[in-house]
Amino acid sequence: MQTLCAVLVGIMVAASVYLILNRNLIRFIFGLVLIANAINLMIFTVGGLESRRPPIIPNHTTVVQEPFANALPQALILTAIVIGFALLSFVFILFYRAYQDLGTVDTESMRAAEADTDHQLSVSGSKNGGSA
Repeated sequence: MQTLCAVLVGIMVAASVYLILNRNLIRFIFGLVLIANAINLMIFTVGGLESRRPPIIPNHTTVVQEPFANALPQALILTAIVIGFALLSFVFILFYRAYQDLGTVDTESMRAAEADTDHQLSVSGSKNGGSA
């Protein structure tokens, strides 16, 4: 099972890198979500996939009896999900604002639109006297 999960993580990372390197911002966002899920699956796989008892100490003992499940990978995944959601929300807002200002989702067109805007600002600044 761990081998299958490791292969799945590799496929997900490869697909997410392909999507992130694409020129379309929507595909970039999908790649970002996919790589976050791949990292969560990797942490879960490294933590172990065997079904074990929860780490609860019974009343009559002082230590946890073996074998017990490690709660650290689960806590890390939960934290990563929350951070990933916050990052995704920020990227969506940034993407929407860029689309409103520039009218495109293609990064090359965005670069050209920014260059045109910068050129127009420098030309209008030189026409107005050029001093700030």
